[in-house]
Amino acid sequence: MSKLDELISELCPDGVEYVSIGDVVKYEQPTKYIVNSTEYNDDFFTPVLTAGQSFILGYTSETEGIYNASKDNPVIIFDDFTGAFKWVDFPFKVKSSAMKILTTDESKIMIRYVFHVMGRIGFVSNEHKRLWISTYSLIKIPFPPIEIQSEIVRILDNFTELTAELTAELTAELTARQKQYEYYRDKMLACNKEIPVVKIKDIATEMYRGTGIKRDQITPDGVPCVRYGEIYTTYNIWFDKCVSHTQIEYVSSPKYFEHGDILFAITGESVEDIAKSVAYVGNEKCLAGGDIVVMKHKQNPKYLSYVLSTYDARQQKSKGKIKSKVVHSNVSAIANIEIPLPSLEIQERYVNVLDNFESICSNFNIGLPAEIKLRNKQYEFYRDALLTFAETGNMLLTDRQTDRQTDRQTDRQTELSVIKLIQYVFGYAILPMGDLFDFRNGLSKGKEFFGNGIPFIKYTDVYNNRFLRESDITALVECTAAEITKLGVHRGDVFFTRTSETAEDVGWSSVMLDDMEACVFNGFTIKATPKTNYLLPEYCAFCFVTRDFRKYVANHCAFTTRASLTGKTIAEYQLAFPSIEKQQEIVDVLNKFHVLCNDISSGLPAEIEARQKQYEYYRDKLLSF
Repeated sequence: MSKLDELISELCPDGVEYVSIGDVVKYEQPTKYIVNSTEYNDDFFTPVLTAGQSFILGYTSETEGIYNASKDNPVIIFDDFTGAFKWVDFPFKVKSSAMKILTTDESKIMIRYVFHVMGRIGFVSNEHKRLWISTYSLIKIPFPPIEIQSEIVRILDNFTELTAELTAELTAELTARQKQYEYYRDKMLACNKEIPVVKIKDIATEMYRGTGIKRDQITPDGVPCVRYGEIYTTYNIWFDKCVSHTQIEYVSSPKYFEHGDILFAITGESVEDIAKSVAYVGNEKCLAGGDIVVMKHKQNPKYLSYVLSTYDARQQKSKGKIKSKVVHSNVSAIANIEIPLPSLEIQERYVNVLDNFESICSNFNIGLPAEIKLRNKQYEFYRDALLTFAETGNMLLTDRQTDRQTDRQTDRQTELSVIKLIQYVFGYAILPMGDLFDFRNGLSKGKEFFGNGIPFIKYTDVYNNRFLRESDITALVECTAAEITKLGVHRGDVFFTRTSETAEDVGWSSVMLDDMEACVFNGFTIKATPKTNYLLPEYCAFCFVTRDFRKYVANHCAFTTRASLTGKTIAEYQLAFPSIEKQQEIVDVLNKFHVLCNDISSGLPAEIEARQKQYEYYRDKLLSF
């Protein structure tokens, strides 16, 4: 039994209490920090945090208004608009008014435990409103004693640490590949004497600004649209589908973009990223939000987007900035950017090469980014599996409907990993027997079919033997090839008696220890064939004679003229099972007890025999004169 399992049994014998997050977590609205972004400098020490994906906007030297979080006094930063949260254990300032700082009374609930549980909750609303009070604070979470919280945190932090180490290694490799890609991209697209250099205004057939679309005007469906921030956070070199939609009546002067258009974001938070551009290669007509410049042209859109992302182009974009609280560019500055412009045929060749480079470095379906993403998903999956089992005793496994539609072997490997994890942490796993066995009723035959044919397991064989061997089967029955294929007997099959006079005699079992494909079983028997290799047959033999299982059968069998049992009933029984190695240890111990209690050559019968021989020896000695 694991430490966590012992703690749950000792401290939560009747289950875990659930409380609203707002009842155990304290929050405060931090003072909003206002500073010109040009004053940020990586040489300073205090990070400025914001809501959303950027999180750390930059670093400041100002000392007033610092929130002194630390390793010993950590906090959770909660984005009040999107539901995103971050773990923070260093001093910081806050820029966004959408953020909350969450803390706890550590004597009652660990903030690290809350952090892991919030990760399991995830994003719960698409509405643009302050979510802490209206939504998240009302969500109920498990509230076990502090000792159990501590053990769960220890286990999940180990996962987090291992994931972070691997992610750091993969990220370093990804960064190196990205730099290599950018080097070759800039080298390929650099100006040379054979390729003419043109200004954007020379190739643009039209340039215009979009119309503002507010965040609360984004809807689940409607007209596809792009807001300028998405150019920084969502889109890379090109895209063919918008992630956002709005309603046309929300936009007073709609401005559209179409296939091939280039979009520039002319407002941003840093000089380096200002006027980031992206090519649209989809087929829908979409709306351009405010602070976006749309450029129409007759060139290869992907080529333009690649060349506008080079170091030389970015340097030119930064010259058009206007300093204020955020960085701005404008149509005039963009129009005067100079780029090399080969023929359309050469542009297409460039795009083919760079698309391959881009996929290797950035596509989340292949390469290192996919590995990083996969590792994070793996951590989340196992975190949820552990917390689910701790709360309910049920395991988080792959969905059976999904399993039929996807790769069964991959699904089984994931399932096996979860089972091994649960067994390692808690000492055992619990699954309904329907997930472990396939159930079938036996063969119904008239008396005229008996006496010849293949071996036939009778329900009396099951009553009389905990373990079945080929030599235990004496009856024969005539069967068709189809019946043999359907009802063949293999090692590990478990047989349950299906009907009897009383509930106490239903559901007795025996386990087959031999492979006998040419063998069937009768209609008063249920066969359970293992779907997996999670269980030892001998372990099953002992499990299905326990008082707990016998009580379950007696309480769930049906009554008509006789007591009867169905495979469905047994399939719902929750079977606890440790690792294969632990099962073998249990089987070895129980087999020794079984031998001591039942074998005529050992145990009490052997002791009685020895005493009898001793008595006879002394009797004969005494009576020999």
